Amino acid sequence: MIRLIVFFSLFFSGLAAEENANKNDILYTNLIGAAVITTWGLVNWDYAENPPHREDERWFQRTTDSGGADKLGHLYASYLVGSGLSHLYENWGYNRDDAALYGSLSSFFLMTYMEVGDAFSSDLGFSYEDFLMNTLGSFSSYLFYVYPELSKRVDFRIEYIPSFKRDDIVTEYERMKYLVAFKAEGFDFVSNPYLRYTELHLGYYTRNYHEGFSSESERVVYLGIGINLSRIARQNSYAKTASFLNYYQLPYTYLPVEKDMNR
Repeated sequence: MIRLIVFFSLFFSGLAAEENANKNDILYTNLIGAAVITTWGLVNWDYAENPPHREDERWFQRTTDSGGADKLGHLYASYLVGSGLSHLYENWGYNRDDAALYGSLSSFFLMTYMEVGDAFSSDLGFSYEDFLMNTLGSFSSYLFYVYPELSKRVDFRIEYIPSFKRDDIVTEYERMKYLVAFKAEGFDFVSNPYLRYTELHLGYYTRNYHEGFSSESERVVYLGIGINLSRIARQNSYAKTASFLNYYQLPYTYLPVEKDMNR
Protein backbone atom coordinates (compact mmCIF):
# COMPACT_ATOMS: atom_id res chain seq x y z
CA MET A 1 0.00 0.00 0.00
CA ILE A 2 2.92 2.35 0.55
CA ARG A 3 3.88 2.46 -3.12
CA LEU A 4 1.05 4.81 -4.04
CA ILE A 5 1.80 7.47 -1.47
CA VAL A 6 5.53 7.40 -2.22
CA PHE A 7 4.77 7.87 -5.92
CA PHE A 8 2.39 10.70 -5.03
CA SER A 9 5.05 12.47 -2.98
CA LEU A 10 7.77 12.15 -5.60
CA PHE A 11 5.41 13.23 -8.38
CA PHE A 12 4.38 16.42 -6.65
CA SER A 13 7.95 17.14 -5.58
CA GLY A 14 8.83 17.15 -9.25
CA LEU A 15 6.30 19.92 -9.83
CA ALA A 16 8.01 22.24 -7.38
CA ALA A 17 8.47 25.20 -9.69
CA GLU A 18 5.56 27.47 -8.83
CA GLU A 19 6.08 30.17 -6.20
CA ASN A 20 3.82 32.33 -4.04
CA ALA A 21 1.24 29.61 -3.55
CA ASN A 22 -1.44 29.93 -0.90
CA LYS A 23 -2.88 27.47 1.57
CA ASN A 24 -5.50 26.35 -0.92
CA ASP A 25 -2.71 24.69 -2.89
CA ILE A 26 -1.81 22.59 0.15
CA LEU A 27 -5.47 21.73 0.62
CA TYR A 28 -5.84 20.70 -3.03
CA THR A 29 -2.64 18.65 -2.84
CA ASN A 30 -3.99 16.67 0.10
CA LEU A 31 -7.43 16.27 -1.46
CA ILE A 32 -5.92 14.97 -4.68
CA GLY A 33 -3.81 12.53 -2.68
CA ALA A 34 -6.86 11.33 -0.72
CA ALA A 35 -8.84 10.94 -3.95
CA VAL A 36 -6.10 8.84 -5.54
CA ILE A 37 -5.84 6.68 -2.41
CA THR A 38 -9.62 6.19 -2.34
CA THR A 39 -9.80 5.24 -6.01
CA TRP A 40 -6.89 2.84 -5.76
CA GLY A 41 -8.28 1.32 -2.57
CA LEU A 42 -11.71 0.74 -4.06
CA VAL A 43 -10.24 -0.92 -7.15
CA ASN A 44 -7.42 -2.93 -5.63
CA TRP A 45 -7.84 -3.25 -1.85
CA ASP A 46 -11.58 -3.95 -1.44
CA TYR A 47 -12.24 -0.70 0.37
CA ALA A 48 -15.84 -0.25 1.57
CA GLU A 49 -16.68 -3.95 1.14
CA ASN A 50 -16.15 -4.96 4.78
CA PRO A 51 -17.01 -3.53 8.18
CA PRO A 52 -14.09 -1.74 9.86
CA HIS A 53 -11.72 -4.01 11.72
CA ARG A 54 -8.27 -3.93 13.30
CA GLU A 55 -5.31 -6.15 12.56
CA ASP A 56 -2.71 -6.99 15.22
CA GLU A 57 0.58 -7.18 13.31
CA ARG A 58 2.84 -7.82 16.35
CA TRP A 59 5.60 -5.33 15.53
CA PHE A 60 8.97 -7.06 14.89
CA GLN A 61 8.21 -10.53 16.19
CA ARG A 62 9.90 -13.35 14.30
CA THR A 63 6.64 -15.06 13.29
CA THR A 64 5.09 -11.99 11.62
CA ASP A 65 4.51 -11.83 7.86
CA SER A 66 7.63 -9.73 7.17
CA GLY A 67 9.57 -9.82 10.43
CA GLY A 68 8.74 -6.15 11.01
CA ALA A 69 10.32 -4.85 7.82
CA ASP A 70 6.95 -3.40 6.82
CA LYS A 71 6.96 -1.30 10.01
CA LEU A 72 10.18 0.38 8.99
CA GLY A 73 8.66 0.71 5.53
CA HIS A 74 5.84 2.78 7.01
CA LEU A 75 8.28 4.87 9.01
CA TYR A 76 10.47 5.53 6.01
CA ALA A 77 7.57 6.22 3.63
CA SER A 78 5.94 8.78 5.93
CA TYR A 79 9.35 10.39 6.54
CA LEU A 80 10.00 10.56 2.80
CA VAL A 81 6.54 11.94 2.03
CA GLY A 82 6.87 14.60 4.73
CA SER A 83 10.32 15.61 3.51
CA GLY A 84 9.26 15.71 -0.13
CA LEU A 85 6.14 17.77 0.50
CA SER A 86 8.03 20.14 2.81
CA HIS A 87 10.47 20.75 -0.02
CA LEU A 88 7.56 21.31 -2.40
CA TYR A 89 5.83 23.78 -0.10
CA GLU A 90 9.05 25.73 0.47
CA ASN A 91 9.49 26.01 -3.29
CA TRP A 92 5.94 27.35 -3.42
CA GLY A 93 7.01 30.28 -1.26
CA TYR A 94 6.46 29.17 2.34
CA ASN A 95 9.20 29.83 4.87
CA ARG A 96 11.16 26.80 6.03
CA ASP A 97 9.35 26.33 9.36
CA ASP A 98 5.88 26.57 7.84
CA ALA A 99 6.83 24.30 4.94
CA ALA A 100 8.13 21.69 7.39
CA LEU A 101 4.98 21.90 9.50
CA TYR A 102 2.56 21.63 6.57
CA GLY A 103 4.65 18.91 4.94
CA SER A 104 4.67 16.75 8.05
CA LEU A 105 0.96 17.32 8.65
CA SER A 106 0.21 16.41 5.03
CA SER A 107 2.19 13.21 5.43
CA PHE A 108 0.37 12.38 8.66
CA PHE A 109 -3.01 13.05 7.07
CA LEU A 110 -2.38 11.01 3.92
CA MET A 111 -0.84 8.04 5.69
CA THR A 112 -3.58 8.04 8.35
CA TYR A 113 -6.25 8.30 5.67
CA MET A 114 -4.76 5.26 3.97
CA GLU A 115 -4.62 3.33 7.23
CA VAL A 116 -8.27 4.12 7.96
CA GLY A 117 -9.11 2.90 4.46
CA ASP A 118 -7.28 -0.33 5.24
CA ALA A 119 -9.72 -0.89 8.09
CA PHE A 120 -12.45 -1.51 5.51
CA SER A 121 -10.37 -3.98 3.48
CA SER A 122 -10.76 -7.74 3.82
CA ASP A 123 -7.05 -8.31 3.22
CA LEU A 124 -5.61 -5.56 5.40
CA GLY A 125 -7.27 -3.98 8.43
CA PHE A 126 -6.33 -1.00 10.57
CA SER A 127 -2.97 -1.51 12.26
CA TYR A 128 -2.11 0.62 15.26
CA GLU A 129 1.54 -0.40 14.74
CA ASP A 130 1.47 1.09 11.24
CA PHE A 131 -0.31 4.18 12.54
CA LEU A 132 2.34 4.79 15.21
CA MET A 133 5.19 4.30 12.73
CA ASN A 134 3.50 6.68 10.28
CA THR A 135 3.19 9.25 13.06
CA LEU A 136 6.85 8.87 14.01
CA GLY A 137 7.96 9.19 10.40
CA SER A 138 5.89 12.32 9.81
CA PHE A 139 7.15 13.94 13.01
CA SER A 140 10.74 13.02 12.11
CA SER A 141 10.41 14.72 8.73
CA TYR A 142 9.48 17.93 10.56
CA LEU A 143 12.44 17.75 12.94
CA PHE A 144 14.96 17.02 10.21
CA TYR A 145 13.64 19.81 8.00
CA VAL A 146 13.49 22.47 10.71
CA TYR A 147 16.88 21.61 12.23
CA PRO A 148 19.48 21.30 9.44
CA GLU A 149 22.18 20.57 12.01
CA LEU A 150 20.33 17.34 12.83
CA SER A 151 20.15 16.25 9.20
CA LYS A 152 23.88 17.03 8.89
CA ARG A 153 24.54 14.41 11.56
CA VAL A 154 21.92 11.73 10.91
CA ASP A 155 20.19 10.22 7.86
CA PHE A 156 17.38 7.68 7.67
CA ARG A 157 17.94 5.67 4.48
CA ILE A 158 16.82 2.68 2.52
CA GLU A 159 19.08 0.32 0.59
CA TYR A 160 17.30 -1.42 -2.24
CA ILE A 161 18.37 -3.59 -5.16
CA PRO A 162 15.23 -4.40 -7.19
CA SER A 163 14.72 -7.89 -8.55
CA PHE A 164 12.52 -6.62 -11.41
CA LYS A 165 10.29 -9.63 -10.79
CA ARG A 166 7.52 -7.86 -8.86
CA ASP A 167 5.11 -5.08 -9.71
CA ASP A 168 5.00 -3.86 -6.11
CA ILE A 169 8.62 -2.80 -5.81
CA VAL A 170 8.09 -0.61 -2.73
CA THR A 171 7.12 -3.61 -0.57
CA GLU A 172 9.81 -5.92 -1.92
CA TYR A 173 11.30 -6.30 1.55
CA GLU A 174 13.44 -9.25 0.52
CA ARG A 175 15.62 -6.77 -1.37
CA MET A 176 15.62 -3.90 1.16
CA LYS A 177 17.55 -2.73 4.18
CA TYR A 178 16.63 0.17 6.46
CA LEU A 179 19.30 2.07 8.32
CA VAL A 180 20.21 5.10 10.37
CA ALA A 181 23.52 6.66 9.33
CA PHE A 182 25.51 8.79 11.79
CA LYS A 183 27.76 11.06 9.74
CA ALA A 184 31.14 12.04 11.16
CA GLU A 185 31.09 15.41 9.40
CA GLY A 186 28.28 16.56 11.68
CA PHE A 187 30.23 16.05 14.91
CA ASP A 188 32.83 18.63 15.90
CA PHE A 189 34.94 16.19 17.90
CA VAL A 190 35.84 14.39 14.65
CA SER A 191 38.64 16.64 13.42
CA ASN A 192 40.60 14.31 11.16
CA PRO A 193 39.77 15.38 7.57
CA TYR A 194 39.69 11.79 6.33
CA LEU A 195 37.52 10.47 9.15
CA ARG A 196 34.98 13.19 8.39
CA TYR A 197 34.13 11.23 5.22
CA THR A 198 33.08 8.20 7.26
CA GLU A 199 29.76 7.27 8.85
CA LEU A 200 28.41 4.66 11.26
CA HIS A 201 25.38 2.59 10.22
CA LEU A 202 22.78 0.90 12.37
CA GLY A 203 20.54 -1.20 10.15
CA TYR A 204 17.82 -3.84 10.01
CA TYR A 205 16.52 -6.14 7.30
CA THR A 206 14.65 -9.40 6.88
CA ARG A 207 15.03 -12.25 4.41
CA ASN A 208 13.02 -15.34 3.44
CA TYR A 209 9.70 -13.88 4.55
CA HIS A 210 8.23 -13.68 1.05
CA GLU A 211 5.71 -16.40 1.93
CA GLY A 212 5.51 -15.55 5.62
CA PHE A 213 7.58 -16.93 8.47
CA SER A 214 9.48 -20.18 7.97
CA SER A 215 12.48 -21.95 9.45
CA GLU A 216 14.63 -20.12 6.88
CA SER A 217 13.42 -16.65 7.84
CA GLU A 218 16.00 -14.14 9.02
CA ARG A 219 15.77 -10.89 10.97
CA VAL A 220 19.15 -9.21 10.81
CA VAL A 221 20.56 -6.23 12.67
CA TYR A 222 23.94 -4.85 11.74
CA LEU A 223 26.56 -2.20 12.46
CA GLY A 224 28.52 -0.86 9.56
CA ILE A 225 31.27 1.58 8.66
CA GLY A 226 30.57 3.43 5.45
CA ILE A 227 31.61 6.31 3.23
CA ASN A 228 29.65 9.55 3.21
CA LEU A 229 28.90 9.65 -0.50
CA SER A 230 26.54 12.59 -0.07
CA ARG A 231 29.44 14.70 1.24
CA ILE A 232 31.57 13.73 -1.76
CA ALA A 233 28.79 14.58 -4.21
CA ARG A 234 28.10 17.91 -2.50
CA GLN A 235 31.75 18.93 -2.57
CA ASN A 236 31.81 18.21 -6.30
CA SER A 237 28.74 20.40 -6.94
CA TYR A 238 26.28 17.53 -7.47
CA ALA A 239 23.65 18.99 -5.17
CA LYS A 240 20.71 16.84 -6.35
CA THR A 241 22.76 13.65 -6.12
CA ALA A 242 23.92 14.66 -2.64
CA SER A 243 20.31 15.17 -1.56
CA PHE A 244 19.25 11.82 -3.03
CA LEU A 245 22.04 10.05 -1.15
CA ASN A 246 20.67 11.38 2.14
CA TYR A 247 17.70 9.05 1.59
CA TYR A 248 19.21 6.15 -0.36
CA GLN A 249 22.10 3.93 0.67
CA LEU A 250 24.22 2.80 -2.26
CA PRO A 251 24.89 -0.95 -1.86
CA TYR A 252 28.40 -2.31 -1.27
CA THR A 253 29.76 0.99 0.06
CA TYR A 254 30.11 -0.08 3.70
CA LEU A 255 31.50 -2.90 5.86
CA PRO A 256 28.84 -4.54 8.11
CA VAL A 257 28.94 -6.76 11.17
CA GLU A 258 25.64 -8.67 11.26
CA LYS A 259 23.57 -10.63 13.76
CA ASP A 260 20.63 -12.87 12.82
CA MET A 261 18.02 -12.40 15.55
CA ASN A 262 16.22 -15.62 14.56
CA ARG A 263 19.21 -17.77 15.47
